[in-house]
Amino acid sequence: MDFTPVLQPVFHALWYLAPLLLLSMVLKSPWFKGVFGEWLVNVMLKVRLPKQQYHLIKNVTLPTEDGTTQIDHIVVSCFGIFVLETKNMKGWIFGNANQKQWTQKIFKHSSKFQNPLHQNYKHVKTLEACLNVPEGSIFSVVVFVGDSTFKTPMPDNVTYAGGCARYILSQRETLLSEEQMHDVIEAIENGRLARSFKTNREHVAHVKQIVVEKEQANHCPKCGSNLVLRESKKGGGAERKFWGCAAFPRCRFVKPAESSL
Repeated sequence: MDFTPVLQPVFHALWYLAPLLLLSMVLKSPWFKGVFGEWLVNVMLKVRLPKQQYHLIKNVTLPTEDGTTQIDHIVVSCFGIFVLETKNMKGWIFGNANQKQWTQKIFKHSSKFQNPLHQNYKHVKTLEACLNVPEGSIFSVVVFVGDSTFKTPMPDNVTYAGGCARYILSQRETLLSEEQMHDVIEAIENGRLARSFKTNREHVAHVKQIVVEKEQANHCPKCGSNLVLRESKKGGGAERKFWGCAAFPRCRFVKPAESSL
């Protein structure tokens, strides 16, 4: 029996649905969310910041001692240099400036992510090493886009997309001369790696390697179990914090709390 006449409408339906399913997967991917977030901030900056006073440089990859660091946006003006890190996230966001990790909560699910201020600190320090500018003329700005809500008080330089331009415009003290601005822009353009697929691929590989090294550092070198922060009582009631193996008492590996994971 020939099923072709019966299945032909199904094949036609799948032919039209396949591109839609592929598009849906792309739109939900972390890559697209990152690209869309950066595009949204880029549009906001171009619309809100006067071109005569503010120079925007996008997607800057700079070499570092251990690899590369990638900066979403740099805004150069006589009022300072603004280094922007973009986060496209949803849900509730908990954190403060000093915490190593912040928390994202979506309904009952909670997850940790690196404090973006700490992440942007490396960008700022890399720029400081490249540029000959007065101390205090580089500002770190973290911009959240997407359907997220801060549930804890955030510093002024952590803002939503609509507030990043407002924060930049709020800095009105002249810190750089026209000549210094020109030198800064030239130094960044000359020092950045070429914008290419190869540059981006190598940077992504470098970031993945850092993640792997951190994950390995958070595991017991003897048995591979997670390390847990614990406290013990010294003589006189003093407390001592240390990293201990989660498999205790089967494994008794310990590491001083001062040792970073």
